Amino acid sequence: MTSAVIADAIVNLCGAIGLAVAMFALYRRDARSPLTRRLLVALGIVALLFLVRATAWLTQNAVLDDLSDIPAAAIPFGALIVTEGLLRRHAPRVLKLAAVGGAIVLGLGGTLGLGHFDTPYAVALALFQLGGFIACAWLLASRDRHALMASENRSIDRMIVGAVIVLPFIVTDYQALMPDLPVRLGALGALLVVTAVLIAGSSSEARWHGVLLTVLRLASSALLGLAAAFVAPDANAAQIARFCVIAVSGVLTIGLMTDTLRAYLESRAPGVLSSLAISPAATRDQLIAELVRHPLFESARRYREADLADYDPAVLRNRLATHRVLRRSDAPWGHPPTDPAIERLVSLMTANSATHVVVLSDDPIDLLVLAVPVISADPATETAIALVQRILIMTDGVGVDPLWRG
Repeated sequence: MTSAVIADAIVNLCGAIGLAVAMFALYRRDARSPLTRRLLVALGIVALLFLVRATAWLTQNAVLDDLSDIPAAAIPFGALIVTEGLLRRHAPRVLKLAAVGGAIVLGLGGTLGLGHFDTPYAVALALFQLGGFIACAWLLASRDRHALMASENRSIDRMIVGAVIVLPFIVTDYQALMPDLPVRLGALGALLVVTAVLIAGSSSEARWHGVLLTVLRLASSALLGLAAAFVAPDANAAQIARFCVIAVSGVLTIGLMTDTLRAYLESRAPGVLSSLAISPAATRDQLIAELVRHPLFESARRYREADLADYDPAVLRNRLATHRVLRRSDAPWGHPPTDPAIERLVSLMTANSATHVVVLSDDPIDLLVLAVPVISADPATETAIALVQRILIMTDGVGVDPLWRG
């Protein structure tokens, strides 16, 4: 077994794992959507292709290698059903017949041994796949934009760009056409596309963060592969390319796995806002009692005016009226450090080893004093604390406003 075959197998195995993780992520997002089901079928076909190929090459099993032609020939069919789902209408009948007929003829033909006629069969299968992608791209590009929502048009535009990007990667999978290529890149192209699809499904801010993380992963993994190649003896250009492609494919797959697992674990452990949303609490006191069960607020201590006699509530009131959440790191909060109220607030936070004071009311004074661990101090936590403060001040002592009860 040559290093080229091993590299091809590893990259395809990474592609199969990455697509399987992407399928799980898409299923979790919207399992009942017809478009999601179509995407799962299409991704499943491609993942099966990569898995069968990798297994065949690692085991040197010629039968499995022939069987891999079945999912390879079915890829245009998968692309067509996704196109129909995006457009919310049927594709022309002739394209459907061509996709199904080509999949049967080329898939069964490859299984029966036509794949051994390397160049003619590779040309036929490559042209069939490329023709399928081009036909789908044409259907998407020539759509009636006014018949779809703006969000659907944006998604379709991204899919067109993804189809154009993935075409050169697909061609490299046919070594009969490109025998001097050091490694096949089809699986890497698929990983890039599914990563982009998952990023595109996020909010604008999360999408930008996802793009930055992906660029960082690509650059760092390519450098890692380059460094690993120089460790190997007698590394040539082909070996360097294989090391880099393996590293990039592996890092993209690991990134998909960690991102999906993180999202799954976070959904299993509701955040502080989710806990409030599902809480049966009906008063402010009950909401606060619910809050202190959450790790973020477990250190919280409530101070009412009577509890602050040593801190001179009348002096504190003027400063608390202009602030809602006070962070210890922002002291003195735009006032002179020698201001009596500021000195008392800093003393209160120091006595409780607190990082935040949440102002529920300034007349009469009602405060939550809490310590947020350093590892939890991030913009999302600050936003959650600010939103909790708003929820609590809109909750009177009798019950919760129906707007907040949902």
